[in-house]
Amino acid sequence: MIMRRLRMIDLFAGCGGLTSGFMATGRFESVAAVEWDPDAAATYAHNFGEHVHVGDIADWAQGELPEADVVVGGPPCQGFSQLGKRDPEDPRNSMWHHYVTALDKIRPRYFVMENVPQFLKSAEYAQFIAETAEGGRLDGYRVATYLVNAADYGAAQNRRRAVVLGARDEQPVLLAPDGSLPRTVADAWQGLATDVTETNLPACSTIVNGRPVPGPFKLEDIHVTRNPTELSQRRYREIPPGGNRRNLPDDLKAPCWRKHDSGSGDVMGRLHADRPSVTIRTEFFKPEKGRYLHPTAHRPITHAEAALLQGFDEEFEWCGTKVSIAKQIGNAVPPPLAGAIARAILAHLDN
Repeated sequence: MIMRRLRMIDLFAGCGGLTSGFMATGRFESVAAVEWDPDAAATYAHNFGEHVHVGDIADWAQGELPEADVVVGGPPCQGFSQLGKRDPEDPRNSMWHHYVTALDKIRPRYFVMENVPQFLKSAEYAQFIAETAEGGRLDGYRVATYLVNAADYGAAQNRRRAVVLGARDEQPVLLAPDGSLPRTVADAWQGLATDVTETNLPACSTIVNGRPVPGPFKLEDIHVTRNPTELSQRRYREIPPGGNRRNLPDDLKAPCWRKHDSGSGDVMGRLHADRPSVTIRTEFFKPEKGRYLHPTAHRPITHAEAALLQGFDEEFEWCGTKVSIAKQIGNAVPPPLAGAIARAILAHLDN
């Protein structure tokens, strides 16, 4: 028997990390997506089709919306993230309201909402859950909330996230690791060259969503590094495997590092080849922002290495500038985690 593919919509889609994981199961088809950043929307459209609304989700949610079995999305998390100001008045905190508006109109059988762990302690999360109560806009959905680490679901990266799963008129969806050992940095980078000298993306462009955009770029095209200063190069050479800024001699330490020898051990840190990586963020190419030095080479990790740590397939292609693609990679939901969520939904449906 041929099973029909489940129709999915990706809101706040970014470059398509959630969609990538769902599509990898072979049981889903992407029918619509919404993303305000034009470069990220171009990457999504290039890989999954030009059915992306490039713009404000508030405008899209007021129109005629397509039918879907599953709606997924990760509303902006900067207002909740520990790395940001954690401003309760940040207007991005309320973007989930547009997500609920879309769910209320589409009424999919399942929904998935992903965010930073701090979201679960916010007033916005309490308001979201209240919408599932009797009389709320999501009345009829059974909700299960999970605090997960992407490393437990197939990504070579420690990345803690909150996942909210809703099922209409059903028992809640169960999400649990499969018990396999976490993948390491070395596992993710098998076959990738260690020696990298190129610092620029190739000169090429394409038309996506009706506008010119740099790309598309294959994995080998984004295996590019920075052009560090002589001071940075000297620092890189002094940091041993597994080390960080504390291993530097005083003459190579920034003044603030000399005054504070405690605190984060990730700044100017080398990744451990035999472990999952730290969380890949949008400025992973800056070792001064975290543990983003290559385990052995005297350089920051490349865009290709970051994409593989996130769990993107080697065939995935990218659109945008070098900085834009880094932002897309760092903001994405790891596709292996998304795939695990998709399989949990399929298991729930099949049962």
